[in-house]
Order: sequence, then C-alpha cells, then structure tokens
Amino acid sequence: MQTDRSAPADIDAYIAPFPPEVRAILEKIRATIRKAAPKAEERISYKMPAFAQDGMLVYFAAFKKHIGLFPPVGDPALRKAAAVYAGAKGNLRFPLDEPMPYALIGKIVKARIAENKAAAAAKAKKKADKSKPA
Repeated sequence: MQTDRSAPADIDAYIAPFPPEVRAILEKIRATIRKAAPKAEERISYKMPAFAQDGMLVYFAAFKKHIGLFPPVGDPALRKAAAVYAGAKGNLRFPLDEPMPYALIGKIVKARIAENKAAAAAKAKKKADKSKPA
C-alpha cells in the first residue's frame, strides 16, 4: 500500500504507512521472524522487508487482502502444512481476514536458516575441493 514507487529506507518505513490493524500484523510477523532468526540482518530488498542469514531467508509484504511470504517453502513437511496458503508460484498468502499462522512462519524461517546453512557449507566445500592440488 505504499503510495510512491521508491523503496522504503528500512522496515519501519515500509510498515509506517499501513492502517493500524495491518501495521500490527506486520510488526508481529517481523517479531516472529526476529525470534526465529535472531542473527538475521534486516533489510529492504525488492522494495519489501527481508531478512538475510547465510543468504536471503524470507521476504514479506502486505497486499490489499493478504500478507505474502517469500520464497516458496522447501521443507516437505512444512510445505504440506502451508499448502492451504500456497499462491500460484508456491509463495504463501496469508489472508488478512483470517488469523495469522505465526507459529508456522517461525517454523518456515527456522527451516530456511537450515537450508541456507547447508547451501553455504556445500558451497564452501566445493570451493575448498577446487583449491586442493590434484
């Protein structure tokens, strides 16, 4: 619901223009992500609030009738739990007129931390293997 096309300076600036009831949801999502990923760095990416730790963890954004959470869920068990919220490309859409699944959001963030950590370790191993003499 941001009125101009420029990216907000930070997550506070992103959240500020929304109506109070949406702001409260966005703040609680932010706190849920922060609790699940206390070492993650907050940033704005693609004009949305985002959290990064060993790569991008999650993005979230408010739309007219829902809150979007990106990227798609990778963990098979969580994908099943989140299926009811899946959008066209697997990203999640949490309707504003239903209770927010904050516990599910926290689990998704923790799974993304594990995915990013594994990917970073694999990349480091590949790099180390390349630098070894044959």
